[in-house]
Amino acid sequence: MTELYDIPLTRIDGTQTSLAEYRNKVALIVNTASQCGFTPQYAGLEALYRKYKDQGFVVLGFPCNQFGAQEPGDEAQIAGFCELNYGVTFPMFAKVDVNGPNTHPLFVALKKEAKGVLGSEAIKWNFTKFLLDRSGQVADRMAPLSTPQSLDGLVYQLLLS
Repeated sequence: MTELYDIPLTRIDGTQTSLAEYRNKVALIVNTASQCGFTPQYAGLEALYRKYKDQGFVVLGFPCNQFGAQEPGDEAQIAGFCELNYGVTFPMFAKVDVNGPNTHPLFVALKKEAKGVLGSEAIKWNFTKFLLDRSGQVADRMAPLSTPQSLDGLVYQLLLS
């Protein structure tokens, strides 16, 4: 698998970084959208982040407009929406494609490492989640229906290991 920590990322404010910034942390990577039925999961993601961030946990949000055009805004609009409506303080990144010919390299690597239902690599909808352990390995892939609250025990176990 491509070394995840080496993949370049663009924060929602346009600055450059990589996953190396989150090395040795348990990370929950989520493709997000502001106008989706699952959008209220932002509140749960933020709660989970606040609960465990001091123990080495981070949520990383990647807006995506590929599912029903449910993320039509630009990065400034998305950031404002997340902060105003859900008090999001976890790191958010620039909009990405998670499927197709322009799939962001991070999601290429994540999907290869953790396949979905019936071995499919494709992401089916917004709020698909990938949980990474402290060594940067994908510990689990969860469907959009998996709420952030349902991940609490798994996150806690990964933080202990």
